[in-house]
Amino acid sequence: MSRKITIVGGGLAGAEAAYQAAKRGLEVDLHEMRPQMMTEAHQSGLLGEMVCSNSLGSEEATSASGLLKRELRLLDSFFLRHAERARVPAGGSLSVDRLSLAADLSAALEALPGVRVIRGEVTQLPAGDGPLLIASGPLTSPALAQALSGLTLRKHLYFYDATCPLLRAESIDFSRLFAASRYEKGEADFWNIPLERGQYETFSAELARGETAEVHEFEKKVFFDACLPVEEIARSGPQSLAFGPLKPVGLVDPRSGARPFAVVQLRQDDLKKNFYQLVGFQTRLKHGEQKRIFRTLPGLERAEFERFGRMHRNTYINAPLILDGFSRCKLDRRVYFAGQVSGVEGYVESVASGLLCGLFAARDALGLEQAGLPETTACGALLGYIARADWRDFRPTKFTFGLLPDAGAESRDKKKKKELKAERACQALEQWIKKAAI
Repeated sequence: MSRKITIVGGGLAGAEAAYQAAKRGLEVDLHEMRPQMMTEAHQSGLLGEMVCSNSLGSEEATSASGLLKRELRLLDSFFLRHAERARVPAGGSLSVDRLSLAADLSAALEALPGVRVIRGEVTQLPAGDGPLLIASGPLTSPALAQALSGLTLRKHLYFYDATCPLLRAESIDFSRLFAASRYEKGEADFWNIPLERGQYETFSAELARGETAEVHEFEKKVFFDACLPVEEIARSGPQSLAFGPLKPVGLVDPRSGARPFAVVQLRQDDLKKNFYQLVGFQTRLKHGEQKRIFRTLPGLERAEFERFGRMHRNTYINAPLILDGFSRCKLDRRVYFAGQVSGVEGYVESVASGLLCGLFAARDALGLEQAGLPETTACGALLGYIARADWRDFRPTKFTFGLLPDAGAESRDKKKKKELKAERACQALEQWIKKAAI
């Protein structure tokens, strides 16, 4: 087999896979359609651009994203190494300046020996005898999706996702807000808008009746549960937001010494503090409605929007029908699927999928036998699940501790149980790296 690997898609998964393959001495052709052909969610043509949120989740080892990041660092994740350089304050989470990170990633990849970045839409599967990684992401172009239909048994699926609004800092009245992180984690990294019960009820009601951008009539309305539009949450019940993104737990207003009835949080989006994101406020409200409703919040009366929240369609394959435990296509073992198009959900999960597919494809190209990851690891459990889940009701999947086996990590204390699973996972991964990684 050729010592050349072709990757379609320069997002988080594709960028990580390209690095992992090049690191192992292989030539890499990395295809990215942007900026010649943009998507409805990206802002630039940069590689590895995060489009929805700037948060990569909690850093705590007993959180799902914390354990997954811990494993990725053991595996020398290119993306996470650069993410650390673009970190912005976010309490106990890893959040980044999205465009600064993407610019850094792009420059590093384009300068990497053996990597050739090719700009332009891929409408047919590239020919060749070396491994082919499809990492085109949830915003896969219609032409490429059609070209893939033979491999995917024409079982393409989709859901609708939405992004959060981005506000210009100079338009926010910070004197009406207070700075704090939940449970005092971090250095008071979030700006918080406190709401009394009456303010909350009025705001929730306005969201529930807000006018939204509709999908086409011939397309079923499907939303991913972890990223429900805020107005959909509001419509599910008058207290839904108070127990969801506006939950005030762990926050005390220092001016009153009391916990507010509800809190809207703003998170820094860039290193220069020019922009702030409304945390958990994915929305498909029309732009005029976003202005009208969000400007009713204290401190946002004159808010200016750098980017409105918007909805986009996410495409993914029915992985249990199509992939084996190495994210390799059952019908064509030359082809791998990586990232969100493969059926994983979330930034860190996409990086993990890209890293592992880059490693697996490199082993193929070098003529080495594949070595499956232990399913006591977060990475192994995630890939194992998407390969063996029920294909009749498959939805994009994030890693959770529930995917890890309980045997050998028994405890009635939930936190202790997670600690045992996390330590076991890292130990198993370290052993695997010594035996199998290249």
